[in-house]
Amino acid sequence: MSSSSPPSSNTTSFTRALLAGALAGTTVDLSLYPIDTLKTRLQSSTGFAASGGFRGIYAGVGSALIGSAPGAALFFVTYEGIKSQLQVLPTGGNGQELAGRHAPGSLSKSVDHMLAASAGEVAACAVRVPTEVIKQRAQAAQQPSSIAVLRFILAQRPSIGVLGVWREMYRGWGITIMREVPFTAIQFPLWESMKAWRRRKLAQSEVSALESGAFGSVAGAVAAALTTPLDVLKTRLMLAEKKQSAASMVVEIWKVSGPRAFLAGIGPRIMWISAGGAIFLGTYQWAHNSMVDFA
Repeated sequence: MSSSSPPSSNTTSFTRALLAGALAGTTVDLSLYPIDTLKTRLQSSTGFAASGGFRGIYAGVGSALIGSAPGAALFFVTYEGIKSQLQVLPTGGNGQELAGRHAPGSLSKSVDHMLAASAGEVAACAVRVPTEVIKQRAQAAQQPSSIAVLRFILAQRPSIGVLGVWREMYRGWGITIMREVPFTAIQFPLWESMKAWRRRKLAQSEVSALESGAFGSVAGAVAAALTTPLDVLKTRLMLAEKKQSAASMVVEIWKVSGPRAFLAGIGPRIMWISAGGAIFLGTYQWAHNSMVDFA
């Protein structure tokens, strides 16, 4: 039977993931918010200028402030928890560990990272989706601020009911999951693989924050480029005046704007997520390493 970590160790790991994730999420969202605003306006069906252009690039920042820390903390708590459980080596009937399953560079280890990251994204989207709905509507100048967007949605309760308000707050949930799961399934195995390579090369137990940030930047850029069409679709669904299916929105974008519209904002998205990957995963690594050293 495989051994398990003592409760105190599990608690410490949970606390590190919680605090480091919260700090990383807040840092990256605030530092790169203007680029995120420009990307949202480029993808808006009303056009860049009509959505605000270069004016008010911090519109909707209030919702980002509220949602960043809990969303990122929830992601990393789930990610690290599931990853640690998946990477407990199984044992054979004679009590010997089965070799090779988690050898450096093994396919199974990458699959573990994909599964853990995907579960983390699903958990984080419970916070991220309503935050994104409010933030992007403010960014696209549909309302002057995050609180105005929230009041507008809540004011619809007499006509659409509580369930309708709930659906408005979670509009785009499905497409957000469809975007985030492939994104993390690409980014995190790449990030973890590059970190593992660096640890083996230097014979160290952990990489530095700077190294983690550099690897996060590369992994983020690759994942961002490959998932841009899904990001465009998510943005259009969240900004639409009426709720509609993802399939009907794909047809609408194709007919009205053409296939190139699915790559709208790809430049700012790659730039934003590449820089964001460096800040997010660099900050996470710094906080995580600092708490390990402090302990």
